[in-house]
Amino acid sequence: MSDSTITIIAIFVAAILMFIFPLMAMSDRTDDMSQLSVQTATTEFVDNVRTTGVLSLNNYQKYVDSISATGNNYEVEMEAQILDENPGKKTTQTQSTKIGENVYYSQYTSQIMDELNKNSKGTYTLKEGDFFSASAKNTNATISQQLKSAFYKVTGNDTYSISAKHGGIVTVTGTK
Repeated sequence: MSDSTITIIAIFVAAILMFIFPLMAMSDRTDDMSQLSVQTATTEFVDNVRTTGVLSLNNYQKYVDSISATGNNYEVEMEAQILDENPGKKTTQTQSTKIGENVYYSQYTSQIMDELNKNSKGTYTLKEGDFFSASAKNTNATISQQLKSAFYKVTGNDTYSISAKHGGIVTVTGTK
């Protein structure tokens, strides 16, 4: 009787070692490849906006399509920090090039998308000195997250494993 119990336990352990752990390793590698793809696409998207000074609806859609190609759903957030045109109005020193006197105001994803959809050309124009950043994080549970949740109980509902963020200063004033 004890030999059959040990045999059943050995078969169960062998099945876990032969199937579950390799599946977890492969799903982790898939998440790693998705992470790399999303980070690369985010960097290229932001750098394109920074070097041209223009965010177009077409470029945004290409970015969303490229990160969605990984098979996951993503929440994309953008932020444009606009350099105020009149930074020294309340000061005695009105040089906008002095450090510490530049004033920025932020526009976020919903405001940027409203501008893109409202504009007849479908563009959002930035000027030299503005900051632009974008981030993406997955909203669905990947196979790796589901397996880890089932076996390790380490992931919660609001965690994500694939995310990317990139930003920087706009180097050229875009044309309208």
